[in-house]
Amino acid sequence: MAEIPSLPRRAFVVDEQRRRELASAFQAGAESYDKIRPSYPQAALEFTVQHGPVAAVDIGCGSGIFTEQLVTQGLEVTAVDPSQDMLDVLAQRLPQIQRICASGEDTGLDSDGFDLVTYAQAWHWVDHPKASAEAARLLHDGGWLTLLWNQLDVTIPWVHRLARIMHAGDVHRPELEPPLGREFSKPEHGLWNWSMQLDFSEVIELTKSRSYYRKASDATRAKVEANLAWYWCEHLGHDPQEKVDVPHLTHAWRGRRRKRR
Repeated sequence: MAEIPSLPRRAFVVDEQRRRELASAFQAGAESYDKIRPSYPQAALEFTVQHGPVAAVDIGCGSGIFTEQLVTQGLEVTAVDPSQDMLDVLAQRLPQIQRICASGEDTGLDSDGFDLVTYAQAWHWVDHPKASAEAARLLHDGGWLTLLWNQLDVTIPWVHRLARIMHAGDVHRPELEPPLGREFSKPEHGLWNWSMQLDFSEVIELTKSRSYYRKASDATRAKVEANLAWYWCEHLGHDPQEKVDVPHLTHAWRGRRRKRR
């Protein structure tokens, strides 16, 4: 894969204090988040359910975007998120499923109760050793932990620059394997390319859904929006109402729970 500048060389590693500070941005504003964040490609969903799970827990479920996709596959899904605001939006979409307001490190769910644990756009928000141990506790022997991310395809130079202006903090080098605990086998990787049609107002809304923007000062937010306006409308030459295909990719990793001794 081509060298991508200005991206971390270690996968998904954020200082704990900084991680908690940024994660707190999602305690409110769930409705706006839900309206602009995309779902996941069908191929990524098939990768997740390939081994025929019945019971799943979606941790860091947010407003339920991926949770709903799991439900459409006939799975019995429990949703876990530390934001009650996110869970309230999820309840409007999926009132029938169990919802738990808790962290990925300590869900409070029964042990050995699930075939599948998923983290969609959320593994970078947890303490990896603790979250791995908790996922392993929840899973049957041979169950699967699957991690997924939608991100801007920063292998394309103009998209890479857009991601930097947006301060898209969930963009990682796709080849970097996320850290899993020793409870899991070496993870398998899946990667899929796709595009999201966006006009300028939607680019702004997508930016507003990110933790950097949500935790920034009014002055910083105004600067980000001004920079985006210059880049999108003047530098790239798009009309504000024009729908533009913005290249994205989804990458996923799945590890199998090793047998208990």
